Amino acid sequence: MLGAKKAPLTFRQIMRALGPGLVTGAADDDPSGIATYSQAGAQFGFNLLWTVFLTTPFMIAIQLVSAHIGRVTGKGIAANAKEHHHTSIVFILVSLLLAANIFNIAADIAAMGEALYLVVGGLKHEHALIFAGGSVLLQVFVPYSRYARYLKWLTLVLLCYVGVIFTVEIPWRKVVVSTLWPTFSISSDYLMMIVAVLGTTISPYLFFWQASQEVEEMALGHARLPLKNLRRGGNPELERIAVDTSIGMIFSNTVAFFIVLTTAVTLNAHNITDIQTAADAANALRPIAGNFAFALFALGIIGTGLLAIPVLAGSAAYAVAEFFGWPSTLEAKFPEARAFYIIILAATAIGFGLGFSSLDPIKMLVWSAVLNGIVSVPVMAIMMALTTSSSVMGRFRARRWLAWVGWAATALMGLVVMALILSFLVGN
Repeated sequence: MLGAKKAPLTFRQIMRALGPGLVTGAADDDPSGIATYSQAGAQFGFNLLWTVFLTTPFMIAIQLVSAHIGRVTGKGIAANAKEHHHTSIVFILVSLLLAANIFNIAADIAAMGEALYLVVGGLKHEHALIFAGGSVLLQVFVPYSRYARYLKWLTLVLLCYVGVIFTVEIPWRKVVVSTLWPTFSISSDYLMMIVAVLGTTISPYLFFWQASQEVEEMALGHARLPLKNLRRGGNPELERIAVDTSIGMIFSNTVAFFIVLTTAVTLNAHNITDIQTAADAANALRPIAGNFAFALFALGIIGTGLLAIPVLAGSAAYAVAEFFGWPSTLEAKFPEARAFYIIILAATAIGFGLGFSSLDPIKMLVWSAVLNGIVSVPVMAIMMALTTSSSVMGRFRARRWLAWVGWAATALMGLVVMALILSFLVGN
């Protein structure tokens, strides 16, 4: 009947729609992200809760943009960027993405090894080696169609961080005020932490991963053509992407919010303001919030790491392989996409190797987040140029509201990065 309202989605329909968006959002709360959020809560208490709340609509918009690019064009972001922008610029951005991802992998693997050591004992590096090796083997030998289902269910581990709040007492009125009424400071430490939180929340590897996962899903589905090649229809696919991405990003930022909140009400309240790793945060919680909170936090680190390492290594492999025009799919066997899998192996191996270096873990962690924040600005600008172009997206170019919010997110990231650089220049 013309003009009739569409029936609301059933629970089963929503669950079927969840996929790349949910996994992408969950992977955002990786061990290095947990450490960043923990440091934000420990160092600044409730004063940075507003950043997680503010970034949610921007994160949804920019991930919608990345997913649309992949599904509409049938190609990932690097392939589209190379086709429509100067090759040298894309090469620099892909190289910076690769570097940031390797540092993230290093921090994540080390945190997982340390978290397992805190729970069961043993040797940290051996635990880390098991996680690194297991992640690579799963990506190489398990087809994407099966592996994606495991990743989807693994996102439930993030509920550990929501569970932690039931073990501590929280001043909710103060939390609401701090979330809705931001407190600002012009100190370089405060600005760097804002960039780190934004760089962790709105990260370039998430853009590349979700776009490429939409391409993977397209190849596995019944509709194998990119949306721009369809003469009519396509809206159900965009609706699926909207549901999947919105739920995934809200889920991700809700978890991030509770991590900042938990560490603020426990660590900051007890003058523990310097967190080196996510495992440090878990260990510091034990005498304050008890063994149950510690166990939840530590097990959450391991679970999110198992989810995030393949996303970090995979997004780097997608970007590099697309740039050079190599086959790039997790559905292929090793001989069919040798270069793609070698990039995954190399990124994970280098990340694992950095755990044996003299590099300070917290510096790798924070600077990788800051680097993500800086790299995200030109990448987001390129994505917005792609998604608002009729020649690239055809009749599926971004709607006005999505274009406005996407450009606003790009401007926000640019302003924060500029503020950070300015704070260093003036010596504050």
